[in-house]
Amino acid sequence: MTIAWLLVGGYVALTYWLSFIGMKKTKDLTTFSVGARDMSPYLVGLTMAASIASTATFVINPGFVYVHGLSAYLHYGVAAFLGIAVALISLTAGFRRQGAQYGALTIPHWIFAHYGSRALATFYAVVNLLSLTFVVLILVGCALLAHTLFDVSYHACLTVILLFVFSYVLMGGTYAHAYTNAFQAVMMLVISCVLFFSGWEHLVGGFGDRLVAVSQDYAAVFNPSSNLYYDFMSVFLSSTIVTAALMVQPHILTKTLYLKGDGDVRRFLSTALVAGLIFTGVLFVGFWARLDGLEVVAQDKVVSQYVNMTFQSAMMGSFMRALIAVALLAAGMSTLDGILVALSSMIVNDLYLPLVGSSQADRGLKLSRYVLVGVGLVAFALAWNPPKLVGLFAQTGVYGLVVATAVPIGVGVFYRHKVPAWLMGLSAVIGLCTHFGLMHWGGVANPSVSATYALGLCVLVTSLILMGLRARS
Repeated sequence: MTIAWLLVGGYVALTYWLSFIGMKKTKDLTTFSVGARDMSPYLVGLTMAASIASTATFVINPGFVYVHGLSAYLHYGVAAFLGIAVALISLTAGFRRQGAQYGALTIPHWIFAHYGSRALATFYAVVNLLSLTFVVLILVGCALLAHTLFDVSYHACLTVILLFVFSYVLMGGTYAHAYTNAFQAVMMLVISCVLFFSGWEHLVGGFGDRLVAVSQDYAAVFNPSSNLYYDFMSVFLSSTIVTAALMVQPHILTKTLYLKGDGDVRRFLSTALVAGLIFTGVLFVGFWARLDGLEVVAQDKVVSQYVNMTFQSAMMGSFMRALIAVALLAAGMSTLDGILVALSSMIVNDLYLPLVGSSQADRGLKLSRYVLVGVGLVAFALAWNPPKLVGLFAQTGVYGLVVATAVPIGVGVFYRHKVPAWLMGLSAVIGLCTHFGLMHWGGVANPSVSATYALGLCVLVTSLILMGLRARS
């Protein structure tokens, strides 16, 4: 336990030092939100990869693999990575170029500049508050992990984690987020390899046979006994489409605004995608835990229980357990801090300042920090007694955000003709109603499936109306 606390102390100290460096470069709301566009593309690429591969990847999703088998791995590890790659490669250059032209700080700011509608931008700022559900997931996942590995109460862990991450983001905004994320990404890369190779013997000589030994359904590409991953739509198509759409989340796509110019895009993308591919190795922990016969008390605790079982009480085992714990916590911090920066910047820039007028803009930095505290209190209250499957809770909320946002971003980047703002608002309303309607009244259990249908309907309606408008002009 002494080793664990020393490693945690070192991680906290280094994080605060990097945040202090970031604080010295944070002068106003712009540098708090997107920096001064002076960061290395490799640094931004690592920041992006760490933001995408959060607690969901490192703590929550291996539990789905443990329960549902190969179909869940293909959903999260193969189809989702393909969606990430397609979205980043296709969107990054265009969004960054237009964002630099507009001087955009947030997604709603970009939408306002592109479509010229304050009402539409305000609507999207409100919709983006759904990312609070992902903040809850990360807080719960990190608190559960710390509770299991350090034998401290869940609520105490939740409180300490919240105070820690909010305090260092308050200090340095985007610079603190980027510098600490790069450091956290390196830790995550190391631990991804450690956890993947910890069960390497299962891959040698008959991995498929070992999965079949669990059950035929567990080894199936489409698991007939699963309520989540049972056909091509639920395993592949929905994951690819929705994960691609997830790249328009405010804490992800705005990373492209950190880049100085188009020449940085290729190096940024290469770094982000290679690191992201390595991160998917953590999903194999679900297989390792199942094949080792681990009996888990809750799906969301698979990773923490596996780490405790695999790295036993010898000195090296204690060190590795502590190192893995810190790295897994860092995975949560790396996404959480990005969401917090994006949310606080958006609330001030796109909700508050338009109401009070630009005369208050010089107070933007201070206000963004006050808002950050308010966001933390709301997230803390929601995480105190979390839902049973926090992963599905977060997916439902975040997928609602992306079905509302993906079409206006895609149309803005790729469609070269003028588009009325009302059409983008209509698309968002259709997407939200379809997604939440299918989840709550349509009998759809997998949020990615409901989001896929919602996105499909949004694209269809938008395309038909655009064709009609073009025919009339």
